[in-house]
Amino acid sequence: MNVLIVPEDFRQDQYLLKPLFERLFEELGRPQKVMVCQNPRLRGVQQALDRERLRDIVTRYPMDDIFILCVDRDGMRNRKTRLIQIENEFTGLHTFIAENAWEEIETWALAGLKLRPGWTWRSVRSEVSVKETYFEPLARHMGLADGPGGGRKEMGMIAAQSIKAIRRKCPEDFGDLANRLQKLLAVA
Repeated sequence: MNVLIVPEDFRQDQYLLKPLFERLFEELGRPQKVMVCQNPRLRGVQQALDRERLRDIVTRYPMDDIFILCVDRDGMRNRKTRLIQIENEFTGLHTFIAENAWEEIETWALAGLKLRPGWTWRSVRSEVSVKETYFEPLARHMGLADGPGGGRKEMGMIAAQSIKAIRRKCPEDFGDLANRLQKLLAVA
């Protein structure tokens, strides 16, 4: 099977999403070829939620078996409702799964990384601006901020090694997505 991850911002999210999903599929016992959508390069959640752009992606990549749209929640409590609507629109045509990170994709990586002293997981999960408040300072602290994606490449690979912790610490988003993929793979 081929898996295409559709991020809201390819420039940065690719470095976190690719290693996390590769490791997740390994953990599920079904390693997959995971690619991150590069054409078109979506820039922002509005483009990522645009049905015509998504339809173009699905049409452009007919060889992919699973499409996974990953966006930030950004404090928008109704974002999941919109994602369910998008999923329903593509049901039957392809396996299309959409999920929002709570609050940003960087939260998933933080769940698999060692936090700085004084930081609590509860405070990370309650923060809307996770990227600026926690992720970027941790990248600087780890000496990785000048690396690809502002440290995301290295941090994504490190976090992927703790995929079970990410599933456990992010049950309503990454954990739910992992469970859905597990069920999907069980019948495939």
